[in-house]
Amino acid sequence: MSAALMLALALILDACFGEPRWLWDRLPHPAVLAGRLIGLADARLNEGRDRRLKGVAMVTGLVLLGWGLGWFISLFGWLPQVLVAAVLLAQRSLVEHVRAVALGLRMSPGEGRRAVARIVSRDTRSMQPADMSRAAIESGAENASDGVVAPAFWFLVAGLPGMLIYKLVNTADSMVGYRTPRHEDFGWAAARLDDLLNLVPARLTALVLAALSGRLSDWQAITTEARRHRSPNAGWPEAAMARALDVALSGPRSYDGQIRDYPFVHPAGNRNPGPARIEAACSWLWRLWGVLLAVCLLLSLL
Repeated sequence: MSAALMLALALILDACFGEPRWLWDRLPHPAVLAGRLIGLADARLNEGRDRRLKGVAMVTGLVLLGWGLGWFISLFGWLPQVLVAAVLLAQRSLVEHVRAVALGLRMSPGEGRRAVARIVSRDTRSMQPADMSRAAIESGAENASDGVVAPAFWFLVAGLPGMLIYKLVNTADSMVGYRTPRHEDFGWAAARLDDLLNLVPARLTALVLAALSGRLSDWQAITTEARRHRSPNAGWPEAAMARALDVALSGPRSYDGQIRDYPFVHPAGNRNPGPARIEAACSWLWRLWGVLLAVCLLLSLL
């Protein structure tokens, strides 16, 4: 069976079942196992001298682990590969978490704040409804690339080993890829490799969203704002989603009690979006998924 057809089946399985609690209440999720491994490496290696070199060693080990594990699973045929790929995709769970913010906001600001705190790392205590809505939309756009398009892209390029390598590196970046005194050196390799692995998927995500929403004429503006973004990749899907919804995203926000004065993406857009715009973003996420599925099916026929 071709990689494209296996990926199509995995996309459908993930869309239908998402993250079944009955399974992950009984077994540790692969992301949890990866997190434990990376946490152990952080605790054991991230001390003393040569922290950047130790971080490079950790990332090299993760790449070798992902390749070896993916190769081993592939020996057992197409079904295990489809099942593992479905677990590593995050379409349904992403939409559910983003939509939960809209549902929470419709009940009360406090419920919205609790829902958005599950999907963003910034301070949420002083967030107003518009801030929560923007945060949910931004998270949806960024994670559509990180959690769906990028792992799918690397599955098509390098099969299950490529997808596992991507997920391990992406998890490492989310845990240690920060410019803090503890992680600036040790997390350098994880952050740089994650940037590299997301380079093409982030731009593809933006291109598809712009095409679907009829905003390809704004591509130059999307490119300009994406390059001004604090992240080399997250700005691309955010800028495209901002125009698909005609909302202003990014902008000032608080981390660890300090306000960061980030520029707005699509500053001419609506700066006070509400739950309806969050739900519209979820619709765009499903359309993006539909294009990805259609491409996989087309490639499988070719």
